[in-house]
Amino acid sequence: MPGIDADDFRRLALALPGAVEGAHMGHADFRVRKKIFATLGAPDAQWGMVKLAPEQQELFIRVDAAFTRAKGAWGRQGCTLVRLDAVRADVLHDALTAAWRNIAHGPSAPPGR
Repeated sequence: MPGIDADDFRRLALALPGAVEGAHMGHADFRVRKKIFATLGAPDAQWGMVKLAPEQQELFIRVDAAFTRAKGAWGRQGCTLVRLDAVRADVLHDALTAAWRNIAHGPSAPPGR
């Protein structure tokens, strides 16, 4: 059954190698190499954001209705909102891993599921 909470999002993000939690504009963020790959609680506590390459964003949006493009230029650059109560943990793990990898190692395709 889909649906996770903020603690699950945090646990999945922090399980990635070198990931640390910080704060940005009033909500939690997750960084690797001092750069943000995900945030929690934007626009509210029921949402997270993963920073994907635009091609990755399109794939996640196409295969799972829990994902949506952020508004404006941020969304066009790959910032992707995810509704926590609608996403499966394994799919979120794939998205977080792709976002983490983009920062830690450079862009690559997300793992298939």
